[in-house]
Amino acid sequence: MKRKIWIHKAKSFKKAEAFERSYYSSMSVAEKLDCMQYLREIYYNFGAFGRKARNASRKGLQRVIRVIQ
Repeated sequence: MKRKIWIHKAKSFKKAEAFERSYYSSMSVAEKLDCMQYLREIYYNFGAFGRKARNASRKGLQRVIRVIQ
């Protein structure tokens, strides 16, 4: 998926916060989930430090079950 990179330059932190609130509130639920999934894939593919992660092929949310005795 190709994404456009754009920058919004604000004159103050309050104006930047107001822009972000209006931008994300105007998105549909599907668009918000798509954005979240995209960020997840970036994190799992490149990690916090730019390294290739071991489980880069994961597409869904990780589920963990542990049996404790």
